[in-house]
Amino acid sequence: MVTEDELAGLAELFHQMADPTRLGLLMALLRGETCVCDLSDGSGVSMSAVSHQLRSLRTARLVRSRREGRHVFYSLDDDHVEDLVRIGLEHVRES
Repeated sequence: MVTEDELAGLAELFHQMADPTRLGLLMALLRGETCVCDLSDGSGVSMSAVSHQLRSLRTARLVRSRREGRHVFYSLDDDHVEDLVRIGLEHVRES
Protein backbone atom coordinates (compact mmCIF):
# COMPACT_ATOMS: atom_id res chain seq x y z
CA MET A 1 0.00 0.00 0.00
CA VAL A 2 1.28 3.45 -0.92
CA THR A 3 0.50 6.36 1.38
CA GLU A 4 -0.69 9.78 0.26
CA ASP A 5 2.62 11.26 1.48
CA GLU A 6 4.57 8.78 -0.62
CA LEU A 7 2.47 9.61 -3.69
CA ALA A 8 3.02 13.32 -3.12
CA GLY A 9 6.76 12.78 -2.72
CA LEU A 10 6.94 10.70 -5.89
CA ALA A 11 4.95 13.29 -7.82
CA GLU A 12 7.35 16.03 -6.63
CA LEU A 13 10.35 13.91 -7.62
CA PHE A 14 9.03 13.48 -11.16
CA HIS A 15 7.99 17.15 -11.29
CA GLN A 16 11.59 18.17 -10.57
CA MET A 17 12.89 15.82 -13.24
CA ALA A 18 10.30 17.00 -15.78
CA ASP A 19 12.01 20.34 -16.43
CA PRO A 20 14.38 20.09 -19.44
CA THR A 21 17.02 22.35 -17.84
CA ARG A 22 17.04 20.41 -14.56
CA LEU A 23 17.06 17.10 -16.42
CA GLY A 24 20.00 18.32 -18.53
CA LEU A 25 21.89 19.16 -15.34
CA LEU A 26 21.19 15.68 -13.98
CA MET A 27 22.45 14.18 -17.25
CA ALA A 28 25.64 16.24 -16.98
CA LEU A 29 26.14 15.02 -13.42
CA LEU A 30 26.02 11.41 -14.61
CA ARG A 31 29.66 12.01 -15.58
CA GLY A 32 30.56 12.92 -12.00
CA GLU A 33 30.92 15.82 -9.62
CA THR A 34 30.98 19.21 -11.33
CA CYS A 35 31.14 22.86 -10.30
CA VAL A 36 28.41 25.35 -11.13
CA CYS A 37 30.66 27.23 -13.58
CA ASP A 38 31.29 24.09 -15.66
CA LEU A 39 27.60 23.14 -15.60
CA SER A 40 26.79 26.65 -16.80
CA ASP A 41 29.37 26.50 -19.61
CA GLY A 42 28.20 23.07 -20.73
CA SER A 43 24.51 23.90 -20.70
CA GLY A 44 24.62 27.44 -22.08
CA VAL A 45 22.53 28.57 -19.10
CA SER A 46 23.68 31.43 -16.87
CA MET A 47 25.40 30.58 -13.59
CA SER A 48 22.59 32.17 -11.59
CA ALA A 49 19.96 30.12 -13.45
CA VAL A 50 22.00 26.93 -12.98
CA SER A 51 22.36 27.69 -9.26
CA HIS A 52 18.61 28.25 -8.99
CA GLN A 53 17.84 24.93 -10.71
CA LEU A 54 20.40 23.08 -8.60
CA ARG A 55 18.81 24.49 -5.45
CA SER A 56 15.50 22.93 -6.54
CA LEU A 57 17.20 19.62 -7.28
CA ARG A 58 18.99 19.70 -3.93
CA THR A 59 15.71 20.37 -2.09
CA ALA A 60 14.22 17.34 -3.87
CA ARG A 61 17.28 15.31 -2.78
CA LEU A 62 18.30 14.61 -6.38
CA VAL A 63 21.70 16.29 -6.03
CA ARG A 64 24.07 17.11 -3.19
CA SER A 65 26.60 19.89 -2.87
CA ARG A 66 30.08 20.33 -1.49
CA ARG A 67 31.84 23.65 -0.99
CA GLU A 68 35.55 24.03 -1.71
CA GLY A 69 36.67 27.60 -1.17
CA ARG A 70 34.53 29.84 -3.36
CA HIS A 71 33.34 27.00 -5.57
CA VAL A 72 30.38 24.70 -4.99
CA PHE A 73 30.52 21.25 -6.53
CA TYR A 74 27.45 19.17 -7.24
CA SER A 75 26.92 15.45 -7.72
CA LEU A 76 23.95 13.12 -7.96
CA ASP A 77 22.57 12.40 -4.51
CA ASP A 78 22.80 8.62 -4.85
CA ASP A 79 22.70 5.70 -7.28
CA HIS A 80 18.89 5.78 -7.38
CA VAL A 81 18.97 9.12 -9.18
CA GLU A 82 21.37 7.74 -11.79
CA ASP A 83 19.10 4.70 -12.23
CA LEU A 84 16.02 6.91 -12.72
CA VAL A 85 17.72 9.01 -15.39
CA ARG A 86 19.25 6.07 -17.24
CA ILE A 87 16.07 3.97 -17.17
CA GLY A 88 13.99 6.94 -18.33
CA LEU A 89 16.37 7.59 -21.21
CA GLU A 90 16.35 3.91 -22.15
CA HIS A 91 12.55 3.93 -22.17
CA VAL A 92 12.46 7.00 -24.42
CA ARG A 93 15.00 5.53 -26.83
CA GLU A 94 12.98 2.31 -27.17
CA SER A 95 9.80 4.16 -28.15
